Amino acid sequence: MKPAKSPRRYLRGLLVTLFWLGVWQAVSMLVAKPVLFASPVDTVKALIKLVPGEDFWRAVLGSCGRIALGFFLALALGLLVGIAAFRFSLLRTLLSPLLTMMKTVPVASFIILILVWFGASSLTVIVAMLIVFPQIYFATLSGLESTDRELLELSDVFHVPGLRVAWQVFRPALWPYLMGACASALGMSWKAGIAAEVIGNPEHSIGEQMYLSKIYMDTAELFAWTLTVILLSSAFEKAVLWLLRKVGK
Repeated sequence: MKPAKSPRRYLRGLLVTLFWLGVWQAVSMLVAKPVLFASPVDTVKALIKLVPGEDFWRAVLGSCGRIALGFFLALALGLLVGIAAFRFSLLRTLLSPLLTMMKTVPVASFIILILVWFGASSLTVIVAMLIVFPQIYFATLSGLESTDRELLELSDVFHVPGLRVAWQVFRPALWPYLMGACASALGMSWKAGIAAEVIGNPEHSIGEQMYLSKIYMDTAELFAWTLTVILLSSAFEKAVLWLLRKVGK
């Protein structure tokens, strides 16, 4: 059971938040042009105006659904391919150039190619998958390779069933690596997914709404959508990591 957070920690978090809100307000006052840099108050007013609208919830649900689908598909595929590559060294060798390319090619290049090949409707899902998959794959390999060899030898000597070995020997070694990869990949999936939506403009997406805010030079609304992405990304990350901790126990 985790210890409760102390009041001092909450106070520190509140003070840090107030500090950066003050910096944000100070910058907006220095710029003195809301069309270039909206203030926190203008951003909150814009968000309050957006929330009751049907377009807001369509965009939120559309983006959340696409990014979540891309992430979980990549998580499942990365685990399966990582396990297969751990078992078969030839597969690992064959995949090495492809995975290196996926890690180094700019996201914008992927976005343009996917738009040409598949259109805007599948763009967010595929981009999120491409960003998350290499991290899960390499984490799976690293975790499985860190498994205690003595435990594996003991399991072999006592003829422990394969499923039990997988759950009680491989899983504890794999899970810390998987948790670390997911913590990094969750934020990146949102960044890449929203960037893809801004470029591809799929219907009912946050990226489409951000693009429209840019077209109409509504900086407060653009900031409001950005704040929405930050809150959604943070909530999604906490929910997924909580679920993985439960499974990993």
